[in-house]
Amino acid sequence: MLRYATLKKKPKELLALTGLARQELEELLPAFEQALKKPPRAKKRRKRAPGGGRKASLPTVADQLLFILVYVKTYPLQVVQAELFGISQPSANRYIRQLLPVLAKALDDLGVMPEREGQKAAAHERRQGEAKDLIVDGVERRRQRPKKAEKQAIHYSGKMHAHMDKNVVVVNTQTKRVSFLSQTLPGAAHDKAIADHVQIRYPHDCTLRSDLGFYGYAPHVKEHLQPKKSPKVRS
Repeated sequence: MLRYATLKKKPKELLALTGLARQELEELLPAFEQALKKPPRAKKRRKRAPGGGRKASLPTVADQLLFILVYVKTYPLQVVQAELFGISQPSANRYIRQLLPVLAKALDDLGVMPEREGQKAAAHERRQGEAKDLIVDGVERRRQRPKKAEKQAIHYSGKMHAHMDKNVVVVNTQTKRVSFLSQTLPGAAHDKAIADHVQIRYPHDCTLRSDLGFYGYAPHVKEHLQPKKSPKVRS
């Protein structure tokens, strides 16, 4: 079964399963532990002695952080997640519901959660105090094939030849930090159309990079770097 005490000695496996290196995970751990602490409840008369009751399936905070990071990185079925950590499926379900908001709170406290509103993206990026060299791109991930034909059409990505969901992200090229994450839209949506729809605002003094999926995209920035279309060759 997966436990942090064992996995931290295997950096390649840890990175593959969580998306984080050991140093990054241990920087996140204190914030996660703080977010895990619930506000004090009103004192009630104890019904059992301290230490009594059922023992936690994931006894340490590090194991709980590992559990939820593996889940959000690989997104397995709950029964698979339960097998990986040697717990029952109902316990896995309970941990997922409990720990997802805790992880979000910890990341927000560390200031690494991406902005979700396009019009606030410029202010969010300026607060970071980092080099303003950004890249905007569309990212796709496979989804289950919809049953209805009309939904199949809007989720089918001709580029990927599969049914996909899509987001547009803005990433700082120096720090690799995700600055903005758009709402999730069907895979048939065009990258530029999504960027226009969510109305992303960039710092005026930034350098923005994009691919040809954003052909014709003209945000108000200092410099927009984009490859040019190859001229058509007549036969």
